[in-house]
Amino acid sequence: MSLFPLFLKLEGRPVLVVGGGEIAEGKVSSLLHTGACVHVVAPTATPAISAWAEEGRIQWHKRSFAAGDASNQELVIAATSSPEVNHEVYAEARRHRVLCNVVDDPPYCDFYFPAVVRRGDLQIAISTGGQSPALAQQLRLQLESQFVPEYAERVSELGRQRRKVLATEAPGDARKKLLHELAQEVVEFDPVEAKARREDRKTQPKGKNVHLVGAGPGDPDLLTLKAHRLLGTADVILHDELVSPEILQLARPDANLVNVGKRHGAKRISQEQINTLLIHFAAQGLTVVRLKGGDPLIFGRAGEEMQALEAAGIDFEIVPGITAASAAAAAAQVSLTDRRSASMVVFTTPHHCAGKENTDWLKTARRDATLAIYMPGSGYEALAHDLEAAGFSGETPCLIVSGAATHMQQARRTTLSHLAGLPPLPAPSLLLIGEALARRDQETGADLEEVSLSQSFETPEGTFRVE
Repeated sequence: MSLFPLFLKLEGRPVLVVGGGEIAEGKVSSLLHTGACVHVVAPTATPAISAWAEEGRIQWHKRSFAAGDASNQELVIAATSSPEVNHEVYAEARRHRVLCNVVDDPPYCDFYFPAVVRRGDLQIAISTGGQSPALAQQLRLQLESQFVPEYAERVSELGRQRRKVLATEAPGDARKKLLHELAQEVVEFDPVEAKARREDRKTQPKGKNVHLVGAGPGDPDLLTLKAHRLLGTADVILHDELVSPEILQLARPDANLVNVGKRHGAKRISQEQINTLLIHFAAQGLTVVRLKGGDPLIFGRAGEEMQALEAAGIDFEIVPGITAASAAAAAAQVSLTDRRSASMVVFTTPHHCAGKENTDWLKTARRDATLAIYMPGSGYEALAHDLEAAGFSGETPCLIVSGAATHMQQARRTTLSHLAGLPPLPAPSLLLIGEALARRDQETGADLEEVSLSQSFETPEGTFRVE
């Protein structure tokens, strides 16, 4: 039997997967890369399928397969543990003239899933016509070592060069030759050297396949080098809602990205489900990055995740990130501390989980400290009232920063007495309060130490004289 190889455009088209086990999960994961509208029919499902449904990436119908499910679908995949159910799905698909694949049952397959090497837009598909999926997988592994992840960037750049040539060069042999020369540069790319460089860059300790990583405020340039490297090697990335698209683009092309964001008052997935996903993927031997906005150890629920991982016997590491308070201060060019007015910084929030108010946060508020209030919400009036009641002057400087270090950044300066009148800035936002935030141009000469323009001073490297 001769098969016709082709690549389908499934973006926006409905595809049905019957079954909710690990085999079905693998098929759904592959389909999500295509942008298909995936419908899963199964009474129960794996944590990953459940998470995809929670975040709206798929439609999960929590029931058994029924007649009519296969209608109006582009493709149907039967992946249950019951041959009888799978054959029923195949018969229904044929009745509706829809191509169907019954996993690991070649006589009931109108098409096969090839073993695929994905390097961005470069895809190499391998099929044995159902004779030996194991051989196809072995060949895929060989090709993956030959076509290293760096090919994704090479192919993307080749596409940009091609579009430029097509727009600027006249059709003909000269243009055709130029396009082939550009492609030849990719063919001559040395994968051995690239793989060696990547191996040299690997930093994760042996045995630690879960990494709690700080994504910083949103600017990729503010990531730590270690975070950047882990994003390029992770198999699975469980990321917060507010992690910027620019940072997510640093993931390797075939990584499984799962949005597990939990915005205050709009829970999409529970913390217990996130813990389950971490353990589920780690148990498969996958490299898992739990990517959190800012620093993972500051209002990031890292404590709960570390506790769950420890209870499951799974080793992990923590990669710090730049927290929102630092990013907000840098954006406004203010210092969080000043030895003349603020010798400490207090990180706090007026909210607990599940919308509960934190009535104890004011106990940490000191007038000789800079307060960094995370997740201030829209109730500036209540915050201002509580702080003034706690003894803060109405002239205390305040700074509200939204989207710090991103293209959405906004900042507002005010004082505590005028804070209540400001319209709330969009999340993520942070409120800084304290005397250290006073404008430098408001300081008088008496506030500053006298600085002579002519000085000499000693350092371990020698004597310096400034004229």
